[in-house]
Amino acid sequence: MMRRRRLLAGAPLAALPARAQPAWPGGRSVTMVVAFPPGGQADVSGRPIAAAMERVMGVAVPVVNRPGASGALGNAFVARAAPDGQTLLMALSSMLILPEADRIHGRIAQYEPEQLAPIARVTADPTVLVVPAGAPWRTLAELVADAKRRPGEISYSSAGNFSALHTPMAMFTQAAGIDMLHVPFQGGGPALTALLGGTVQALASGTGPVMQHILGGRLRALATTGTGRVAGLPDVPTMAEAGFADVLYLIWAGVFVPAATPAPLREQIRVAVARAAQDADAGRALATAGSPVAYLDGPAFEAFIREDAARLIAAVRRIGRVE
Repeated sequence: MMRRRRLLAGAPLAALPARAQPAWPGGRSVTMVVAFPPGGQADVSGRPIAAAMERVMGVAVPVVNRPGASGALGNAFVARAAPDGQTLLMALSSMLILPEADRIHGRIAQYEPEQLAPIARVTADPTVLVVPAGAPWRTLAELVADAKRRPGEISYSSAGNFSALHTPMAMFTQAAGIDMLHVPFQGGGPALTALLGGTVQALASGTGPVMQHILGGRLRALATTGTGRVAGLPDVPTMAEAGFADVLYLIWAGVFVPAATPAPLREQIRVAVARAAQDADAGRALATAGSPVAYLDGPAFEAFIREDAARLIAAVRRIGRVE
């Protein structure tokens, strides 16, 4: 409980109304877009928050999955949506770098981050590099040594090029000087299914989708990409502890709206998301999934995004073209 209170400290809770907001203007539903298939980190974060927002706003808040192009299709859909408060995006950290990746590959960016206005960060977890429990590698050092002996033979899945699952693995393989075979899928859910089914041999995932499989003995965690160890995985070292200090990546999920959304509507949505983040049922669902609430809103979230974008764009430029 004390941890939850600290995580919510970024919200100006004293300014929130004591009661739930009145029904959304016109009683219209509000769509929350997730730019990936079901089962990934954005979906794991989005569904409990959307359900809590329904209780706060008094209208339906359905989650609509719009996968494709590592999340760029769904991000672009919301960037171009009418700025009327009816379309939200539960975005992942990859939304900051996909346009830069397009430019590196000589493509026209499908959207720019500036077309999306940040409302609130909901979760923020390191990725966890996992392998099947029956894999021969018990430590990250063993995986690195084997990959150096067998360049390009050990495969890993992701949610697509420069997605929130591909970028931390690309950062790691570059830092370790190893060549692993990248097998992209349309989202974190299919990427995890490929690992569990034996199609690939490794995956860097947000904690939410993989925690139950780690604790259940199906997957083995070798390292995490955060600044400290994950509370539920106290024996799993960080990349920095394993000798890769520059491999730092948080897979955060946050709510965005089209940038032209009027300030009064943004404020109504901000209040709804803030109250949803305090909802007991949503909090339990996220904590049980291994992805507890890590709330930031307003200027705090915008400042966080600026810092994270600068670091991640630099990493993408170092990684360069991905074929």
